[in-house]
Amino acid sequence: MIKYKGINHVALATNDMDTTIRFWRDLLGMKLIAGIGKKGNRQYFFELSDNVLIVFFEWPEAEPVPDKDPGRPVKGPIVFDHLCIELTDIEQFWALKDRLTAAGIWVTEALDNGFIYSIFSTDPNGIQLEFCCSIENRDIRSKFRMKDPQPSDAAKEGAGPFPDKWPEVKEPTQENERKVYPGELKKLFDGES
Repeated sequence: MIKYKGINHVALATNDMDTTIRFWRDLLGMKLIAGIGKKGNRQYFFELSDNVLIVFFEWPEAEPVPDKDPGRPVKGPIVFDHLCIELTDIEQFWALKDRLTAAGIWVTEALDNGFIYSIFSTDPNGIQLEFCCSIENRDIRSKFRMKDPQPSDAAKEGAGPFPDKWPEVKEPTQENERKVYPGELKKLFDGES
């Protein structure tokens, strides 16, 4: 079975990197740790935590998505609904809510979602954000819960995973055939040993 460590980064888009930096670095408090660019295309990295980054591409012709309430169904193309960022504790949760309010940024009332307290807001690019903190002794991962009265067929099978639902790997890539090519971001480490 494949083992995962976590989400390394989430890549989002903006048409105004300065406004994005002001929001994510200066208001939310995430450190700007790297940037790379060329004409018409920048990529900047913000540190969310020790092992998670938020990355923004700046594309001058990109347009913010239309405003929508997180969790509300939509028609037409969509990639994701919202990004949920967890804070370390309840004090940080309320401090961020107060900070957003003081900055004149729209933010919802605090909601009790059973395993997390949540507030919702929107970044300058129209990205729907949820900020949460865990509720003590309420780990959603502790057991499988299905409260959907009409679960999908695959969901009825249980928590899984069920690797036999996909073809078995019959020809794994041999060590001597494993090649890794330089990517664009390798430039960030030019001149370092």
